[in-house]
Amino acid sequence: MFGYLFKKIRYFSLKNKNECMLQNTKPGKNNSEPISPDLEKNLEVIKGILRDSSDVTTHEFNFGHDRKFKGALIFIDSLTDKAEIHKNILQPLMYDVLLLQNNVDMDFTKIDTIRKNLISTTDNLKVTLLSDLLDNLLAGAAILLINGSKEALVIKSEKRESRGIEEPGTESVVRGPREGFVENVKVNIALLRRKIKDTDLCIEKFVIGDKSKTDVYIVYIKSVANPKLIEEIRMRLKRIKIEAILESGYIEQFIEDNPYSIFPTISNSEKPDKVAAKILEGRAAILVDGTPFVLVAPMVFIESFQSVEDYYARPFFASVIRIIRFLSYIISTLGPAIYVALTVFHQELIPTQLLISIAEGRERVPFPAIMEAFLMLFAFDLLREAGVRLPKSVGQTVGIVGAIVLGQASVEAGLISPIMVIVVSSTAIASFAVPAQTDSGTILRYIYLALAGIAGGFGVIMGLLGTLLHLASLRSFGTPYLWPVVPLNFSGLKDVFIRMPLWAMSKRPKAIVWNDFDSNNQNPGLMPSPYKKDNIDSK
Repeated sequence: MFGYLFKKIRYFSLKNKNECMLQNTKPGKNNSEPISPDLEKNLEVIKGILRDSSDVTTHEFNFGHDRKFKGALIFIDSLTDKAEIHKNILQPLMYDVLLLQNNVDMDFTKIDTIRKNLISTTDNLKVTLLSDLLDNLLAGAAILLINGSKEALVIKSEKRESRGIEEPGTESVVRGPREGFVENVKVNIALLRRKIKDTDLCIEKFVIGDKSKTDVYIVYIKSVANPKLIEEIRMRLKRIKIEAILESGYIEQFIEDNPYSIFPTISNSEKPDKVAAKILEGRAAILVDGTPFVLVAPMVFIESFQSVEDYYARPFFASVIRIIRFLSYIISTLGPAIYVALTVFHQELIPTQLLISIAEGRERVPFPAIMEAFLMLFAFDLLREAGVRLPKSVGQTVGIVGAIVLGQASVEAGLISPIMVIVVSSTAIASFAVPAQTDSGTILRYIYLALAGIAGGFGVIMGLLGTLLHLASLRSFGTPYLWPVVPLNFSGLKDVFIRMPLWAMSKRPKAIVWNDFDSNNQNPGLMPSPYKKDNIDSK
């Protein structure tokens, strides 16, 4: 009953908001009127809309055989390449036009005539609406207006500064490609094109943000990705109505399945090889202009413990490292909680000698174990946040000095026991082994610690059961979050707790690539085998 009333109240509140937005919308604000054939009128309207901005340049000129045609070029100084404008636009219009034969008969009031005879830049298009003209102008294009023409020519000539391609700091590898995505989305698309040279690689463009007009791209392989997945991503992107998209995190929060969950259901990466591998599995990548972080959907929980380097190394070492990652996540989330539960509620489970050592260390500590653990974890998170926000040289110094000075001084003053310093230090080190689950691990660490302080081991077990139930209920664009463990899939288990050899993993993830598509990513029977000596001798 209460749920029904809540839905009704929410429905009418949203309806009233939409009606207010429609009433407050001013007509003509979107500048959707057509371009006028009067050049002076167009220039006056554009100057009025742009508030006579000082960085907007308007260059009026005459061209043609006897200079009888009048035109204007509009561009923004900080966004366009002036050398390219002079070489590819102004010079052909004002000087090269004199070299054309019989150009007296040419009607240069038609944009098509100018495009085919004078403009050498291939990236151009015609527009007839003032809104399209302004959108392209603010995106860095040069706008050519001709007196007597109801069309304008948009010539792409933007100048964009971008940092070089380098190894991302968040995903360093010992073996593998060192290149990472940059803030220029066109460079990022080129990096993916170099990895996947397939005609089925599709790239769809969206423009999101009423004021930022941010370019957002969906990248997928048409013959592998499920059309329902791509259509769902399209629908979720189209429903986003916001003033600005400044980073891919904006997109993630608007399209994720479970916005109230502490676990991420959309992965992100700065490495082109990692994103390309996921695209080849049937996933879709979402690239946002202005950020090196690329979103990939759908996501499963096991991805957090996988690294691209696992597939470049031999399977034995990769499997051991993956098991270490699982153990590290368990230690980082349950370490302080287990310590508090054992020392407060279950002392009989601790060996006698260790219990005596713990009791001696806590003899001078005035706080209960749970308060002691909370203080230490808070100090660790505080030092980590300060080290990240400060400059690198200062941040490292603050982290090292703060940890040593605070830890040693607290132990000597009797505020913290030595065993607690060891527990929290182990937890801190283990938390860095699984960076993809750092957010969820930090929150779970405090939740489990509180449950351990209230109900001991029983509270920790109840917390684990609740976490598992929540994980089992999560979906990422229709894909079960705990796949291939729940639901169980034996083929998918080849790449979960251990990594089988590459020649043994010939199937794409079944939960991502549906049965309607070919799920083989390689030919079966690729297990390497040595040549027999007789065959070598015969050759």
